[in-house]
Amino acid sequence: MKLACMRMIPVSALAMLASTGLASAASMDDLVKAAKAEGQLTIIAVPHDWCGYGAVIDSFKAKYGLTVNELNPDAGSGDEVEAIKANKGNKGPQAPDVIDVGLSFGPTAKKDALIQPYKVSTWSTIPDSAKDAEGYWTGDYYGVLAFEINADLVKKMPSDWPDLLAADYKNAVALAGDPRVANQAIQAVFAAGLSQAKGDAAKAGEAGLKFFAELNKKGNLVPVIGKAASVAQGATPIVVRWDYNALADRDTLKGNPKVEIVVPKSGVVAGVYVQAISAFAPHPNAAKLWMEYLYSDEGQIAWLKGYCHPIRFQDLVKSNKVPADVLAKLPPAASYETALFPTLDQQAQSKEVIAKQWDTVVGANVK
Repeated sequence: MKLACMRMIPVSALAMLASTGLASAASMDDLVKAAKAEGQLTIIAVPHDWCGYGAVIDSFKAKYGLTVNELNPDAGSGDEVEAIKANKGNKGPQAPDVIDVGLSFGPTAKKDALIQPYKVSTWSTIPDSAKDAEGYWTGDYYGVLAFEINADLVKKMPSDWPDLLAADYKNAVALAGDPRVANQAIQAVFAAGLSQAKGDAAKAGEAGLKFFAELNKKGNLVPVIGKAASVAQGATPIVVRWDYNALADRDTLKGNPKVEIVVPKSGVVAGVYVQAISAFAPHPNAAKLWMEYLYSDEGQIAWLKGYCHPIRFQDLVKSNKVPADVLAKLPPAASYETALFPTLDQQAQSKEVIAKQWDTVVGANVK
């Protein structure tokens, strides 16, 4: 099938498809033809209830008429990378064409020569901090640390990290994981520290520990891993977690209790996932077409409907391309303008400080 497909495409088109981007509508037409000739796309670790992916997949199939082979929807990022390694010489149905992984897996997969470069046609609208300069991996969507609040119990809404130290929030504030081992909780401590350190990421780890030590000393920190159930029950009226999880909880609880989502005014930290094409993709043109769809306005807005902020979010907002009803379900767009996307080095540094010193500095056994 793949050889037949290549015979059907002019040499000039093949040269274009081998390049790292699409420059015109004509080249997009060639890509669609090449992808249709391959007939299939194989994805992995893409559950339908994550970031609105179910609708994304259905729309892609309807638009281009390709079969989408879905491997192991509940796999983790490490599993995706291992699937590429295990199928280097296999062009069968178990070989993924594309992966959607946590940020740290992009650079390591590039280093191990497991992914190939490709720059989508909307490349210039993607922040430089969220993409590989050579196009080997590209940030696709992100969430920011936010406050998920039981508004039936909490009458005075906190607007920023320092507010949480007030007496109004005694026995009220929880993390969504153990900060000694859970990335979401580690990033929450980092975010609080970023606020305290006035945006200095190098000092955020230590500053975050001091903040949570003070929170614990005042009796405001609840040493329980916060979840939708604990928010509803009042055991953890305020939980710090990724905004897309908090927004999904709001839908799940259906007003019982009323849940408010607040993105803090400072210390806004984003966690990003990245998209990449396998270096051994059996269907490389279908993979590129999938990337083009994901980074199109249509694909990006589909992710947003699933509460994951697409990487082009600020560009879409400035261009007035986000439907009003979608924006209405989200925190104000301005809340995300100052979001910091921590580098891998910053993440590693903060994890080293926070995970190892939590017990000695904060002393709260979160479980």
